[in-house]
Amino acid sequence: MSARRITRREAMKTAGALVGAGVLTGISGVLPTRAPTAAAQASTPSGKTLRIGFQVHRTGIGAVYGAWYEKTANAAVMYINETGGIAGRPVELVAEDDGTDPKRGVEVVEKLAQQAKVDFIFGTLFSNVVIAAAPRAGELKIPYLVVSEGYHVPSGKMNRYVFQPGITDVHAQVTALVPWIVKNLGKKITMVFPDYAFGYDHRDFGGAAIAKVGGKVAALVPIPPTETSFTKYFPQIPRDTDVVYHVMVGPGVLTFVLQMGEYFGARKPKLFGFIDSLEGVDMASPGLDFLEGSHIWEALPRYADGYPTRYETFYRARVGVNASGASQQDPKNVSTYSHMFGVWETLFVIKEVVEQSGYEMPGPEGYRAFIETLERFEWFNEGNRHPQGAKKFVGRLHQAFGQQFISQVQNRRLRVVDRTRIEDGMYKPEGDYTKQPL
Repeated sequence: MSARRITRREAMKTAGALVGAGVLTGISGVLPTRAPTAAAQASTPSGKTLRIGFQVHRTGIGAVYGAWYEKTANAAVMYINETGGIAGRPVELVAEDDGTDPKRGVEVVEKLAQQAKVDFIFGTLFSNVVIAAAPRAGELKIPYLVVSEGYHVPSGKMNRYVFQPGITDVHAQVTALVPWIVKNLGKKITMVFPDYAFGYDHRDFGGAAIAKVGGKVAALVPIPPTETSFTKYFPQIPRDTDVVYHVMVGPGVLTFVLQMGEYFGARKPKLFGFIDSLEGVDMASPGLDFLEGSHIWEALPRYADGYPTRYETFYRARVGVNASGASQQDPKNVSTYSHMFGVWETLFVIKEVVEQSGYEMPGPEGYRAFIETLERFEWFNEGNRHPQGAKKFVGRLHQAFGQQFISQVQNRRLRVVDRTRIEDGMYKPEGDYTKQPL
């Protein structure tokens, strides 16, 4: 199948479908993203600096992601300041390492809010850290915008100060992708996933989606995220499995793929993986020939020909990534391209909301204006600010919805073979943050 482009007409059709489903109830109709004016692009930021706290995984199992998240954040702030800042104010990034550790994550939120006195906190990826730190952000009453993918935000179980506006969540991803997997690869599916909250989202929502379209979960294989040897887990995969659905993260991901290849050899079932297992990994690495012909989910294609819009091309250049998805300065340093765009887009969400809300300084009045304005947003239009594509934002869930890409490993690189629509990933909302007090 050939990749296709989502048109504005399709986007508006999606909006109509969502209204019919009751998802947009109580939200005003706005298309909020606007390109910077010529005056804004030419102006130099002035006034009091807007300080944005960046909770980054510089160390721990999320360090590969953290390095690229930080590189992306710095590039976005540089571009924002080059084009007039936020509401005419210069932006400063205040970064703090949380070690990809839940306890440390809470401490970082406290330090950024109480000592650094930042205006907002953003950037957290690993779900175990988000789940630990988000309640503290709520207690401190400071907006906390994560780039995590976990379902914890749209589940309604966080608090009104927590948002995920720059990247889609696992529930939406599997809802969009599973029908394709069952139709094209097979019905008996074994799920291999990390043994913590992010993996449980795949287990729960992936399993439900498989059953809904007539498939069957043959086995569930949870693996600790710090595991370094995986051979002992593979015998749990039934021999009559049609598809191995795999999503692993952490420093052992390359070993995971290599050992899976050694275990199955030529008798391998079909494979559908999530790029999480291969972020930061060169597709030409020894042993990855086992993945040839398999399919991989990507949020934003690693290779430049996967989604060659002018916006994606602009973004790729600004974050210093080459056509193969690696650093322009060091081709051996492969990016986390399917996740780091969420950092870029989230910073521009902050910019858009500050400018539309009239936010000026931390405190109950300013944060109320910021939160209520963001909750009224419906769309983030595709552009330099949102290069992954248009996003439908559901204010009651504090969550963005977007397109997904399905790629195939061909000649040791990824090639996009299909793309889902925004509405393919929509699901019935469980909560409503707008009803919570501030």
